[in-house]
Amino acid sequence: MKQFLYIFTLLFTLLSCKKVVKSNEIVFSNPTEIIQDSIIKKPNSFAEKLSNAVISIIDDKIVYTPSYVAIKYPNGDVPSKTGVCTDVIIRAYRKLGIDLQKEVHEDMKANFFKYRKTWGLTKTDTNIDHRRVPNLEVFFERKGEKLIASQNASDYKTGDLITWMINGKLPHIGIVTHLKSDDGKRNLIVHNVGGGQILQDCLFSYEIVGHYRYEK
Repeated sequence: MKQFLYIFTLLFTLLSCKKVVKSNEIVFSNPTEIIQDSIIKKPNSFAEKLSNAVISIIDDKIVYTPSYVAIKYPNGDVPSKTGVCTDVIIRAYRKLGIDLQKEVHEDMKANFFKYRKTWGLTKTDTNIDHRRVPNLEVFFERKGEKLIASQNASDYKTGDLITWMINGKLPHIGIVTHLKSDDGKRNLIVHNVGGGQILQDCLFSYEIVGHYRYEK
């Protein structure tokens, strides 16, 4: 009887904090305990702190919401249960006291001509500028370090920022964590491509177009 209860309890625990592996994707329906187990207890570098920060905001209940939203400035954010890929980056850096909304705005305001005019902008917009992948790419190259965008998994280190182009038209971004794929060959990424802020083995799932490191 005791053995039966033990097995039942174990199965219930696994199901309630399930880890579903599908198409190289790791999704936690109840991530709290697993997240805590995945955190580096004594991070020694900014990269490790950033990895911890982005892992701490994993949430598959975030609804992908690409619509324009008016937000406060500085330290503005869209509603907490909504967001896109760039909001993962913004929220992770804010955990470390870095407000990319403010940083991007100030650099764009001073160097507007260096940023892309993809949207026909004639001036800065604190509601949206930092939430656009091409703007973050310019900012990270200017204020951080642009690294090689290779097909070698070992080139992508903890805390790095990766940008992709999905299907040749959708810019995308994520943060490299210290966690490894099941085969140990790739670092896992936290990003949001429509399924919430998730941890995924997706480094080479899309066309890599940018590779950056940004510390302040």
